[in-house]
Amino acid sequence: MTLRKRLENLPVGRKLLVALLALLTTVLLVANLAFISAAYWISQENMAPQALQTLGRLIASPSLSNEALSSPAAADALLQRLNSYAPLRAAVLYDSHGQSLAQLELGEDLQLPQRLEQLDSWRYGEFRANQLIELPQTGKAPGHLLLVASSELPGAFYTGTLTASLVILAFSVLLWSVVARQIRRMVTRPIRKLEELSRQVTREENYALRAARGNQDEIGSLAEAFNTMLSRIEAREQQLKRARDDAQMAFDQAQSLAEETRHSNRKLELEVQVRSKIEKKLTGFQNYLNSIIDSMPSALIALDEQLYVTQWNQEASALSGTRLDEALNQPVFLAFPPLKPFLQQLKHTAERHKVEKIERVTWFKDEAPRHYALTFYPLMGGAGRGAVIRIDDITQRLSLEEMMVQSEKMLSVGGLAAGMAHEINNPLGAILHNVQNIRRRLSAELPKNLEQAEAVGVSLETVNRYLHGREVPQLLDGIQQAGSRAAKIVTHMLSFSRMSNRQLAPCQLPALLDQAVDIAGNDFDLTEGFDFKGLSILREFDPQIGPVPGIANELEQVLLNLLKNAAQAIHQREAEPGAEPLEPGRITLRTRLTPPWVEIQVEDNGVGMPEPVRKRIFEPFFTTKEIGQGTGLGLSVSYFIITNNHKGQMEVQSTLGQGTCFTLRLPLAPAQDTSGL
Repeated sequence: MTLRKRLENLPVGRKLLVALLALLTTVLLVANLAFISAAYWISQENMAPQALQTLGRLIASPSLSNEALSSPAAADALLQRLNSYAPLRAAVLYDSHGQSLAQLELGEDLQLPQRLEQLDSWRYGEFRANQLIELPQTGKAPGHLLLVASSELPGAFYTGTLTASLVILAFSVLLWSVVARQIRRMVTRPIRKLEELSRQVTREENYALRAARGNQDEIGSLAEAFNTMLSRIEAREQQLKRARDDAQMAFDQAQSLAEETRHSNRKLELEVQVRSKIEKKLTGFQNYLNSIIDSMPSALIALDEQLYVTQWNQEASALSGTRLDEALNQPVFLAFPPLKPFLQQLKHTAERHKVEKIERVTWFKDEAPRHYALTFYPLMGGAGRGAVIRIDDITQRLSLEEMMVQSEKMLSVGGLAAGMAHEINNPLGAILHNVQNIRRRLSAELPKNLEQAEAVGVSLETVNRYLHGREVPQLLDGIQQAGSRAAKIVTHMLSFSRMSNRQLAPCQLPALLDQAVDIAGNDFDLTEGFDFKGLSILREFDPQIGPVPGIANELEQVLLNLLKNAAQAIHQREAEPGAEPLEPGRITLRTRLTPPWVEIQVEDNGVGMPEPVRKRIFEPFFTTKEIGQGTGLGLSVSYFIITNNHKGQMEVQSTLGQGTCFTLRLPLAPAQDTSGL
């Protein structure tokens, strides 16, 4: 039996005592915790910093400073004199160059910084009160003294707190005992007396018994109501006895009449029972068939020879929006308007008994395009002829097929990208290296260049003026920029072809998305006069999503790429002459929990893309941007990061002129590596 059941089965008096005991215990614990927390906060936030500051001002006197900074031994001696100072946890003395001369630690090792410039990074990982005191020196740069306060409270505080808690506990137990005695006297005993009386009435069936009135409270009112009930039951019992005698007389008279009609009704009763059983079985069988039809994931519609609806399951109602009672005995093109273009095929199916199939049609459901496969079957039998329509949702199947084709395409292109990158890297490195050597050998700052110019009788300054006049440095800049761009493309190709071996770690998606937006707002300058921060960023985050396994920097790279593409798509919009002004640029960031996946969506209201472009959007080197504005590798690398490195899914929906939505799906649990199987 669970604790909750045990508490519910306790008597009323004990329930009150348990509740009182729980209340006293909770108040005592909360009071102690609040007192200790307040004392710790005052010690750390007020007393410790003031004590360290006072100690630092005493040591910062010129005489002590010069003596302590004269040698490591003197520094160590000064720190040893602070050993008995109770609020101090550790201390470090730095010379004028920021190097540690001596250290003092009371307790475990805190890994104090050895150099003064390491202090800021050390403070990020150590949450103790500390003070940095400047120590002046005569004729030299000042030294510094780092004082770290102790975070522990004195033992006497805990002893006093424990003593006070025990006193309060003893007083609470005494108070609880007094209250328990009063509850037993005023609540438990009257209830038990009333319970014993009710058992006695039940056992003896003596309704003349009465309960004592007791106090003027709810228990006394309950006893009075119990007495009233006994009085009414006693009167009702007498009435029942009189009615029983009258009924016995009527029964004797009716028994003789019933015996006469019993024989005549028995045969009729048997016939009714047989018919009722048959009708019940038929109804149950019909309900069973209807349940099977309604539970099917496909929409099923049965038609008669005139193509009027005779059967209509729940999936057909969900797909068409027409209820069963509205669809029955109606022409199919009225009950399901999207089927009107296929009336000719339905007639052929019903008349020629031929199966007709439509591989793919696209209808909108919940304002989103969905793909369906239609199959028309002929219906023949004793009940008449007609047709049966089956409608299957193939949206997910088509999406999976498209993702499989895309994945195979990515895998085949990945090997080619790796080979091309390695082949291009060698001559590209030579080009960039030679450009750098040309600049160095034209520099007037290298003595060997001047010596060689004098040896051939040429002035290096004259040569440089000639080269500047012919804009040779600009040509070298162009070569170096083109080489750097090519190197960047090669880097993208290598990252596209390599599989990541980094470990997945829990990532907070809202923080990751916010960080990507901040970086995009600070780094992206797409065109002159265009500000990323001017776009409206809408956040629709699911609060039920916890940490998701992933590689934070790679996910951030994908999100930055999607944000950049969304901003560029919004900037490319153009208002038509005479049309309404364009709505403000908007990017929607959305997270949803769809087990076993977590979805991340980046949606914009930009120019969108046609279907041929959407199908090729993840192909390497495919881009719709002008030459020099994109490499065509951003989305292909992002696709590999999601599908290969995170074992997730990535897809895109887009409508030309309305916008684009990229959907990333990450598994809630890390995928098992099956490469070795």
